[in-house]
Amino acid sequence: MSATTTNQATGEQKILASYQCDEGTRQLIAQRVNGTVALSDIPTDHGRVHLVERQLSSLAELEALVADYLEQARKARRCPMRGWL
Repeated sequence: MSATTTNQATGEQKILASYQCDEGTRQLIAQRVNGTVALSDIPTDHGRVHLVERQLSSLAELEALVADYLEQARKARRCPMRGWL
């Protein structure tokens, strides 16, 4: 293996939660990438995919982030990441 070759170890996506907002149904997806867990917010139909966090180091951190994110989505009735960029 050359020095420029990298091993991109990627696990299966796991749906952690779904929520309804003005865009329709969205899902929070966790996936292990290179040894850490990434959390994404994806539409079930169409729309923009948002990377919520790319390096979660513990299950407690993941669970807390998902709970807070869902609460923010419920209050705003929209994807919490929309409009931040």
